[in-house]
Amino acid sequence: MPSTALGPHVVGSRIVVRRLVPGRKGPTGGPAFTDVLGVCTSWADGLCVVQPASGAPVAVPIELIVSGKPVPPRPSVRLRVSARQAESHAGPIWPGVERIGLGEWELRTDRDYDPAAAGDGARRLIKRANSCLALGDPGLDLSLAAQRVQAFYAERGRPALAQVELDSPTEAALRALGWTPIEGADAHLALASVSRALRLAGVRRQPAAPLSVAVDGPRVVITAGPAGEVWGTGEAALDGDWLGIHQLAVSPDHRRRGVAWTLMAALLEWGAEQGARTAWLHVETENTGAFDLYERLGFSHHHTLRYLGAPDFSA
Repeated sequence: MPSTALGPHVVGSRIVVRRLVPGRKGPTGGPAFTDVLGVCTSWADGLCVVQPASGAPVAVPIELIVSGKPVPPRPSVRLRVSARQAESHAGPIWPGVERIGLGEWELRTDRDYDPAAAGDGARRLIKRANSCLALGDPGLDLSLAAQRVQAFYAERGRPALAQVELDSPTEAALRALGWTPIEGADAHLALASVSRALRLAGVRRQPAAPLSVAVDGPRVVITAGPAGEVWGTGEAALDGDWLGIHQLAVSPDHRRRGVAWTLMAALLEWGAEQGARTAWLHVETENTGAFDLYERLGFSHHHTLRYLGAPDFSA
């Protein structure tokens, strides 16, 4: 008889079932068993029907079930991509950034950045567009790769920064070489299905502010507020069917009025119109309010990034 963990209540759930195979012997001469993993689509008429991830449904006689249990749902395909794959979609956000490969690492520098003109608002841009994305294999000994990174930024008059996955072997190796974390700069990357996020956003509800949309190729800037006023802004860039959302900001006088929600809904709707299926964004780990907003829109944490400064780093 099957385990009490199984029964009609598991219909619609992902389960694993171990069943007896009549007329066959196992490797040790005893009864033979086989396992089936998939979604239970029916528990009736003496059969448990399981739909595997691929192939035809499997009808298992309930009397032959030896054991089984529900198992967690299979992670979404978008959540199974590597951190390197997820981060690779950032290119269109800053088209003026120079990108040089170092194996799977990527050296990035904003050729047009003018520190005298950029002001305080460029602090985040400096890190993202002027750091080495140190995810994957650099193709050479890590200590030599670190030296290459330092030389690259020294030639351009920039401090050497590396962006690594939190608690990864790369972070440990660089820290052993004297690289140190940049305080307050850790950031999550979160992913969502564009269609699900749109449903949660409710694109047809009354917006909290008038919107203006400016499109530049695969990029869009959406501004909230009546003519002559800026209540908030948000930007997005399309890379294939991935939509990167960034620079979401609401003026202090207009926070907690639904402006950020309206901007997110508009950015997602624009992305959906361009064929985007997956949305992604970065949010600093200390910005719990923003992460709560994104979770309510269906975004899930994928990985966390940390910036490390070279031993001679000075901001």
